[in-house]
Formats: sequence, structure tokens, C-alpha cells
Amino acid sequence: MMNLKKMTLNINGADRMFICDPEKDTLASVLRRLGLTGTKIGCGAGVCGACSVILNGNVVRSCMRKISRIEEYSSVVTIEGIGTVLHPHPLQYAWVNLGAVQCGFCTPGFIVSAYALLCKNASPTREEVRDWFRKHRNVCRCTGYKQIVDAVMEAAAIIRGEKTFDDITYDWTGDIKKGFYGKPLVRPNAMAKACGVCDYGDDIELKMPAETLHAVLAMPRITSHANIIDIDTCEAEKMPGVVKVITAKDVPDGNVLIAFTFSPRTADYEQVHKLLQDEKIVTWGNVVAIVVADTKDHARDAAGKVKVEIEQLPEYMNFLDAVKPEAMRIHLSMDNVYSIQPLLKGDYGNVSEMIDKAPYKVEGSFYSSREPHMSIEGDTVQAYYDEDGKLCVHCKTMTLYFNRDDMAEGIGMPVEDLRVIENPTGGSFGWALSAASYALAGIAAKVTGMPVALSMTYDEFMAFSGKRSPAYFNGRLACDEDGRITAGEFDAGLDHGAYPEMGDDKLTKILRFMFFPYNVPNAVGLARAAITNHCQGAAYRGYGAPQAYTCGEALIDMLAEEAGIDPFDFRYRNIAGPGDENLNQREFLQYPMQEMMDRLKPLYDEAVKKAGKEDSPEIRKGVGLAWGGYNVGLGGLDEASVAIELAEDGKFIKYDTWQDQGQGGDAGSLICTLEALRAYFPDVTPDDVRLIQDDSKYCPNTGESAGSRSHFVNGKASILAAKKLADAMRREDGTYRTYDEMIAEGIPTRYTGDWNAADEWDCFDFLDPNDGSGNPTYAYTYALFMAEVSVDVSNGKTTVDRMTCIDWVGRIGNIQSVDGQAYGGISHSIGFALSENYEDVRRDNNIYRAGVPYITDIPDDIVVLHMDGYDERGPFGSSGASEAFQSSDHMAVINAINNACGVRIYELPASPEKVKAGIDAIAKGEKPYKPEKYFLGSELYEELERIKNEPLSWE
Repeated sequence: MMNLKKMTLNINGADRMFICDPEKDTLASVLRRLGLTGTKIGCGAGVCGACSVILNGNVVRSCMRKISRIEEYSSVVTIEGIGTVLHPHPLQYAWVNLGAVQCGFCTPGFIVSAYALLCKNASPTREEVRDWFRKHRNVCRCTGYKQIVDAVMEAAAIIRGEKTFDDITYDWTGDIKKGFYGKPLVRPNAMAKACGVCDYGDDIELKMPAETLHAVLAMPRITSHANIIDIDTCEAEKMPGVVKVITAKDVPDGNVLIAFTFSPRTADYEQVHKLLQDEKIVTWGNVVAIVVADTKDHARDAAGKVKVEIEQLPEYMNFLDAVKPEAMRIHLSMDNVYSIQPLLKGDYGNVSEMIDKAPYKVEGSFYSSREPHMSIEGDTVQAYYDEDGKLCVHCKTMTLYFNRDDMAEGIGMPVEDLRVIENPTGGSFGWALSAASYALAGIAAKVTGMPVALSMTYDEFMAFSGKRSPAYFNGRLACDEDGRITAGEFDAGLDHGAYPEMGDDKLTKILRFMFFPYNVPNAVGLARAAITNHCQGAAYRGYGAPQAYTCGEALIDMLAEEAGIDPFDFRYRNIAGPGDENLNQREFLQYPMQEMMDRLKPLYDEAVKKAGKEDSPEIRKGVGLAWGGYNVGLGGLDEASVAIELAEDGKFIKYDTWQDQGQGGDAGSLICTLEALRAYFPDVTPDDVRLIQDDSKYCPNTGESAGSRSHFVNGKASILAAKKLADAMRREDGTYRTYDEMIAEGIPTRYTGDWNAADEWDCFDFLDPNDGSGNPTYAYTYALFMAEVSVDVSNGKTTVDRMTCIDWVGRIGNIQSVDGQAYGGISHSIGFALSENYEDVRRDNNIYRAGVPYITDIPDDIVVLHMDGYDERGPFGSSGASEAFQSSDHMAVINAINNACGVRIYELPASPEKVKAGIDAIAKGEKPYKPEKYFLGSELYEELERIKNEPLSWE
């Protein structure tokens, strides 16, 4: 028997009565049941602040506050009680107009928290704002916090009567003739997010029909490697409310994800990525069953009753263990090392001797850690049969059509019978590229024939989702007496976790961004990918490049020190210039590098001088540099389609799949559409464009929101679509037909722009499998970073005091979006350098345990300077803007630590314990820890000799 209680709380000024289980219900669950879904549940452990509300005048994290601990008639204020879309509070207005809304999932919690602060302190300093958010554990993974603090300060000024809404509003009416490109257009969905009325996945679940079933994944989480002897679902099937316990046998025509190989030097592996395991557990987050029940609680209770009998196997939890000669195959159809890619440049046969005989040379072994994405919203999926009889899946997809193909394979159904919709998404930073959870929800809906909502607790999400692939490096670098690099050598081992897909593609980034963008005339390298029993390697902003920079930018700094040359000057004399080739034996598409360094030089000199003045025996000050950058797009294979339609009211409707993960797909699509249309309709305004996005029923395939490609390809396709529409509308006299005239003359009103990179340029080629040469990109972005740090000698804690970024992204489309990508990428990189790591699968199960940086861990002083640029290849002069901002900045921090206290951290992250151990070693006259050369499965030159004797081609 369930004992419930009637209770009343005063919520947003009105007494609200509800029935609850006071020992089970939390304040968050009750508020959401009452329809106040602006209160989001992220971590579920009180460490992210997304669920913040004001209880009796104090900010509380409502996901942890049981109703039994709340007195009746207590006062509660939620985001819905602070302002509305039609009548926003100054905080909400400032959030929207200052770019503080990105994915928006954390936004209501931040605004509620800030509201409480301003009720107590109407004139806070920036540090007081930051301390307040740290105290209340409000976390944002998108913005880097800077724009959030800006919004609080401007809202406070408005509340005090010192400013008005107009003072912080970009008035676009004056720019109609000049255009809107580069301007801070507000994101179309920003106000809904700021007011808590944007429905994310779990909000949509609450609004589904009453008969909707609830799915929970049965994840044994007892081992990372074992043979399955038996799966016993009998007890689970008898639990209350259970409709079906789905196992692999219920999916005879699916249950696998599509496997592609991206290199001739990748093993021909079978479809090894099963969705529901029935033979073997290969990683901690494996799923053996889907329990579908009438309520989420019933499904979760029953999932705990699924019993798995196993035969324990050795667990290979990193690359080094998996490649030992005695290690068994994790997947019987393939070796653990399943893909390799060599690189040979210049006089590669003599590189080893060149380095040995060079006047200055350095070597080291480096580890780039398993960085977790830690989006505040985890994974949530809904599936049902729609009005056309198609299986419709709502999810967090960032590559809608590719995921649709994957899901069709996994569910076991024709792809034309599947519809995919991206929900408003609370960030992913790359992990949402995987379709595994989407397919599992689709399986549940197909098997039961009923609408199904699947969601995970945050610890389940952490176990299930992929992470940045760790990598091990052995590297050497040499220069001549003048400090000019003569030769480089590297051997890389990429830990791609339990499944191989896309690991061989990721390897290419190591070959392309090692020593980028320096002139290294002679080089030898090898990159290998291996299967391990850790979580699968997933896409993450930077996708392979941060791993390469972990080795490359450390060696650059070490060689500068060895040669006795200032690290800035060393980089300056070795930066690539016109005519110099990258490691892949192709010219850089642009050469803004020297100009970028000239821009940074006075700031660097000032930082070094400041560090010297403030350095003390207790707090050591340091300055570190790192060159970074990234490619744009998918090279010769890239293509994108959008559609533009003339509506009955004379406005334009834009259709595309610019999947918005928080980066601003709506704002990006709007700005590209406006710029494309104004060539024909110069008076077009933001009010004239409506967006329909990310629904396969209506929208053509614009491709994945990854690879820093979205703005580039959407812009290209928008130009084509706009021209087709304008040509169709144009009368013989050059004026344009109206909608009614188009209909009367039988002229279509919707036109698709189909862009293909290979149609525009014919110079693309994949990396050669024998020497790594090739040109698989059509654009680049460039970024130069400087970190200023303080190291506390007493405990080894590193604080980043300032980060400076000089970037080149071509012409900027929306300045707020580009700034947001910069600040957000920098904040992730600081976390990557100092704290973020998903290593212990049992312990690192929430964002706090996995080292998420809170606001006081990220400097308020972040300087981002955009170089004036114009990419002649890009749409409207733009290149791309995202991954360069999370490429090498972590190494600026690592290099700054070494500059501050003489401790070189070779294995990320640079935890206080590691730094303190190095400081103590130096104090004792000893050398700090430096790892010995890693064994990566075979010796570098032996492997290269084997490859030389076994040449392959793409044919």
C-alpha cells in the first residue's frame, strides 16, 4: 500500500495543492509534475544547479530536497515566476541579448540563482557574482561563464535604474540596407530558454499521452569484460507494471550499428557494436535488456531484477594493457590494434639520425586523458508511430540523417519508415553523434507498438556515453643552432574504447595536427587505434586534434627551452609561411599565422613582465603558449542541402538540419539565409524568415553539426537555394512575383540548394595509407593561445588567471555565437588541462566526480581577439568556428605550469597532486616525474618497415 500526502506550497505567489509521496518525491519532481518544467533535472545529485529554485528566500537545489523536509505553505519561486516571454525580467532579457544563452538547459537555474543574489545585493561585483554561482553549484558547459556574468551585471544596472533594456539591445532596423552579417542577432529560441518554457526531452516526455510506456536500460555494471552465460529476466517480467523485457532475441533483424572503415589500413571487422548484449560484455556501460513498463519507477525497479551470469575475462582498461603481447582479443573478429596510419615527409629515411645528431633535441612520452563531455542534460529519447505510420524518434541527434540510417540498421526496419526529430538539446559537444540510445528507444516502440519514453539517470548516462579517446605518445623533435626545426618523430596510440567505428577517421587528425601549424621539413610518424574495455571513443569538439597538440605543443616548448630561446620567439621563427607545407605535404590554405603572432606579441611581453613582478616563493606565476587550429568540413565527400520557400504571407521559410547542440544552429541558419536572400531582396529582415529545422519529414539533409562545417556548408547551400527561388520569382522585367502570382502561374514556391564540395573543387584526396600525404579539407581555422597561471607551492593547485586567444575564422557571421564558442571551448580546455577525467567507471559517475570546472575554476579574464579575415572559398568570406577553440589551449595551461614552477606534466590532467609531487622533487634536488617510453604494440621503425613492404591503396 502506498501512503500519500496532500500538501500545499505557495508557488510563484499562488497556493498550489498536490498529492505526493513525501519520502520519495523531491521538490523538483513535484514542480515538474505541476507543469513547471523550467526547473530542469540534470545531474540528479545536487552538483549542477540546473534545478535551482528559491525556497523561503534561499536558493536550493530542488532535485535533492525531499518534500518531507519542506514545511507546508512554504514559499517557492521558480523560473516561471520571475518573468515571461512577453514580460521578461531584466535578467532574462540580459541573458538573451548578451549571448548568455547557448544550449539553455542550465539557464533557468542560473537566472533563479542570480535573482536571489540581486534580491540580497543589488550592486554585486563580478567576483561576488562568481562566488555566488560557485556557492550554489551552478554549472554551465557551454558559455565559459563570461557572458553569464556580463548578463548579471547588466541586469543589475537595469534594476538599479542606471540602464534600460534599449541600452543592451542590438537594434537591427538601422542595418537593413547594410545587412546583418557579423551582427549580434539574438537567437530565435533564446527567450523561450531564458523563461523556462523551451521543452527539452524530459519535458516532452511529461507531455506525451497517458498511455506512453517508459523504458529503462538494464545495464549490469558488474564488469567491463566477460562472457555472458545467462540472462535471467523472469523476476523482472513479474514486477508490477512491466509490459515487456526486451532482449537481443526480440530484435532478430537489427541490434547492430552500421560499421564503416575509413582507411585501407583498418581491419575488416564485423558488425561488433551490438545494442543489446547476449554473448559478451565488452565495456562497463553495456546493455543486456530494455525494460518497458507503465511508469519510469516500475521500469527502473524491474531493470534492477534482470540477472546476468558471467564468466569473468581480463579487463583491458587502457591502450597499453590492450596491446600487450599476452592480451586476448576483445572482439574475436579483429586484433585489438585494428587501424594504423603512417606519416612520412621530407627526408624521412634519415629523420632518426637527424634528431640524434642535432645540436638541440628533446624527447618525451605524453598521455592525453579520457575527457568526459559532461553536458548538463544527459540522454533522453522518445519514440512513437506518427500520423503517417512512420516510427518517429525524438532525440539529441547532431547528425540527423546519418543517425537515421544507423537507427534503421539497429532497429531492423527500412530507413524510409523512420522519421527523426532533434529535440531542443541541452548540449552534447559530440557524444550525440552516436545513435545507440536512439535505436534502443526505437526498438522499444517497435516491439511494443506503443509510444515509449527512454531516459537515463546521470550515472547511467556517464557509463553509457562515449568520451574523448585517450592517446599515448612517444615523440622527439630537433632544431638547428638557429632554433629552426629540422625533424620530428612521433608514435601515437589511440584508445578508442570498446568499439572501432570512426577510430580510424580520428587517427587522421593526429597526422594532420601534430606540429600544426609549424614548418617541419622532415617528419616520421605513426598513429594506431586500439580496442579496449573502457567506454567507446566518441566525437568531442576538436576530434583527435587535442590529442596531437598534447604531444606536439609540449615538444615545441621543451625544444625552445633546450635551445635557450624564448618560447614565443621559437614559435615565431618556426611558424609556417607562404609556400611551406604541412605534415601531409600540402600547402596551408591560408597563412595568417605570422600576423596573429604579431597581434599577440605585445600582450605576451606584458604578461611575462607581469608574471615576473607578481611571482613569489609561495605563489609561482607563469605564462604559456600553444598554437592550435582545426580543419573545416569533411573534405571532398562533404555535401549539404537546404530549402527556402516563399510563404503565403510573403515571408520566407528556411528548412535545414543544422542540429543545434547549443552552438546556435537557429541563429546561424538565420544569418546565412538573410545574407543569401539579400542579394536579391535587399530589404529582407530577421522578421521575414521563419525556420523549420531538424525534422526529417520536412527538412533536407544539411549533414552533421560537426567538423566546424555547419556555417560553411549551410551558407553554401543557402546561396544556391536563394538563387533558385529568386530566379523562379523573377519576372521578365526584373521585378519579383508574389506568392499568389507564383501559385496562379503554377510555379513552385520551394527550392532546394544542393551543395557538394567536389563540384566546387577537384583537388581533394584522402590521406595516402603509405605516407600520410593528402589534402582532405577545404578550409582551416587557426587559434593561438596564451595562458597566465598561478601555482600554489603549498598544495600544487593551479589557477588560470587569464586566457588570451587570437583566432582566424574568416569573416564572422554572428559575433555572439563565435564568442560563445570561444569562451566555451576555452573553459573545456582548462578543465581538460587541470581536472576533467573519466577513468574510474565506478567513481567518476557525475560531473563533480569527473572534474567539471565550476565558475571560479575558469578565469573571468578571457580575452578573445578575432583577426580580420576573409576566406575566399567560404560562403560570404567565412571559414568555420568551433573546434579551433578547443584544440590546443589545454597545452597553453600545461606549458604555463612548467614556466611557473619548472614542473612539466606529461600525463593529463595536471592535478594538484601531480604538480605538488613535481615541486617537492625539485626541492629535494631530484627530477620530477617523466614517464618512460610507452610500449605501443611494436617499435615505430619496425612497424614502418612492415608498412613499406606491404603498400596499400584506396582502390
